[in-house]
Amino acid sequence: MRSLALALLLAAPLAFGGAAQAQQPIRTAVDGTFAPHAFPKLDGGVQGFNVDLFTEVAKRMGRPITIDSASFSGLVPALNAGRYDFLAAPVTVTRERAENLLFTEGYLYTAFQFGIRKGGAPIRSMDDLKGKAISVNKGSAYDAWAQNNAAKYGFTVQTFDSQPDAVQAVVSGRVFANLGGNTAVRYAATRVPLFVPDYVMADTRAHWAAPFRKDDKAGRDAVEAVLECMKKDGALAALSEKWFGVKPAADDAENTVFPGYGVPDMPGYDPAPHEPRCG
Repeated sequence: MRSLALALLLAAPLAFGGAAQAQQPIRTAVDGTFAPHAFPKLDGGVQGFNVDLFTEVAKRMGRPITIDSASFSGLVPALNAGRYDFLAAPVTVTRERAENLLFTEGYLYTAFQFGIRKGGAPIRSMDDLKGKAISVNKGSAYDAWAQNNAAKYGFTVQTFDSQPDAVQAVVSGRVFANLGGNTAVRYAATRVPLFVPDYVMADTRAHWAAPFRKDDKAGRDAVEAVLECMKKDGALAALSEKWFGVKPAADDAENTVFPGYGVPDMPGYDPAPHEPRCG
């Protein structure tokens, strides 16, 4: 397990308690193979959108932060075991997950998208997947969807420990398509010439948010307040454009401060109005 220790102390903490608390590092983790959200740097450690995002969150809170890199499938168990305070990895908010975890509001929208080998027949509908194999990152929301819908649409599923491995399976011809998040698929296409973005499942748009343990509402609310300030001052949108190459629309999650705490209409949502202290 690689660890990126980032000492980012400011004069006054914004949340998570007083001065003594401010000296305690925030412990969090990412899937360090999930570019462009988190991936290895040549000189060690990890880089990416989510690393930059939660480094800035910690900075604004006056806290140091330690970001571990681990397999996605082990992150939630480690969080529930108390190893981490929350997860910096992008986690899709589903009703099932929200029953067991406490989420901030969404900082990005995600949608399921297929990537195929360049020159291959485009996917025009789900019917085009019948009799074909698709690849997914093990333990992800795309893995869960694929396993649940394989029989319905007549495709088979191959799971891989990392998204790059899942993409490589497409390029090598082991599978017909990769199913992943829109940001990951589009980023991979900029790095792998034989891999191209294809069919987007428009009805799958969901929030990507930071999960906490169910008993840590104070921690969830404190981090959400900082995310809201980053939306208000444009910092979150700027990070999104830097890593994904597209300026977020005014109604995208990067620019939208949602009412209450958490994701509206999901378990764990707190509709109490609040005004974050920014500045």
